[in-house]
Amino acid sequence: MKILVTGTAGFIGSHVAIRLLERGDEVVGVDNLSDYYDVELKKARLSRFANHPAYSHVHADLADRAAIEGVFATHKPQRVINLAAQAGVRYAAQNPHVYVASNVTGFLHVLEGCRHHGVEHLVFASTSSVYGANTRMPFSEHDHTEHPLTLYAATKKANEMMAHSYAHLYGIPSTGLRFFTVYGPWGRPDMALFLFTRAILAGEPIRVFNHGHHKRSFTYIDDIVEGVIRTLDRAPGVDPSWSGDDPDPMSSGVAPYKIYNIGNEASVELLRYIEVLEDCLGRKARMEMLPLQAGDVPDTEADMSALHAAVGYRPVVGVEEGVSRFVAWYREFHS
Repeated sequence: MKILVTGTAGFIGSHVAIRLLERGDEVVGVDNLSDYYDVELKKARLSRFANHPAYSHVHADLADRAAIEGVFATHKPQRVINLAAQAGVRYAAQNPHVYVASNVTGFLHVLEGCRHHGVEHLVFASTSSVYGANTRMPFSEHDHTEHPLTLYAATKKANEMMAHSYAHLYGIPSTGLRFFTVYGPWGRPDMALFLFTRAILAGEPIRVFNHGHHKRSFTYIDDIVEGVIRTLDRAPGVDPSWSGDDPDPMSSGVAPYKIYNIGNEASVELLRYIEVLEDCLGRKARMEMLPLQAGDVPDTEADMSALHAAVGYRPVVGVEEGVSRFVAWYREFHS
């Protein structure tokens, strides 16, 4: 099967591309190698599979309409996994236009490609950040998501609605995955685990927001990849039993469309996460306790019942094992 994966130089995208190649799929990767963070890390990710005979790479920006039209016309993918996006919740305050160009305009170009080239299934990345001001735990796909707290979350909510409209109007089977906190080897250097590891090894203090009173559904990358591929292999259809009384119109039966959480039901306290990291590094962290940042939510917890029922997804890697694997990779990568 030929699969277009956007964001193959990214954290999740590179892992997904490798797994698809390992199982015998042909992968067309698109990435613009943006300098939001270390481009050398992105190149290193790509180097793990760039020479695979079943991999083709296109250096392009999703916001470049002509380039993305060319990708679809030339390669004619059967299925699409859209993981490319301008990431980072806080960076949006500094560069809002980049978020709209990549996450909204770029996603429109992907949708148009799917529309005009008969794509069998579009799987796209959303985020747990769409739950915004919700305080009821665990976060469920049936919860309202009309109150995003950041522009990043707003762009991903826009993606969900755009995909639903295209699924309804043009019959494009589409599935959105709301990622919870993903971590592991080859992760982004602006995320907590990377920042904490670098600071602790350098003998510098780590910045701990909300005075450490966070809980997160930390989810190891291999579990995430398993869920993405299981989802890709099962395109949604229209549910004839759906009624307008369904509390979640984004998972309605008027279109071949679904939204799922993808994360870990077992939330972990941030201070426990740091404790595990200290054990793996053999060093204690010096913590600078800070208040809650604007746009942050104190806790996330994923209701995984829907994705489990649909594709049998169940994360298996606990934080002790996952953090240990990350530390081993980090030491090797920086040796």
